[in-house]
Amino acid sequence: MSKLENNMNRAEFHVSSLVVLTQPPLRHRLAEQIAALEGAEIHAVSDEGKLVVTLEGPSQRPILDAIDTINAMPGVLSAALIYHQFDESDAQCEQ
Repeated sequence: MSKLENNMNRAEFHVSSLVVLTQPPLRHRLAEQIAALEGAEIHAVSDEGKLVVTLEGPSQRPILDAIDTINAMPGVLSAALIYHQFDESDAQCEQ
């Protein structure tokens, strides 16, 4: 098997965590909007407007796109990446 074929048979799984700082009065509405993004989950919402969010996806690109989307939401002051991990598995082993 060539190196290219071997790489094509690898499946990736990415998990990132963020702290999203929002305008406090908008925190619950923003938590709902973020939770509606594919692969997003809200773990905590503070009275001060901080959200703890995880993002999951098949590659790094959807994670980065989701962070850009979150940062562009009106009422979001910042979205800081805290942690990122990815695992590779051999797709042939899973079949």
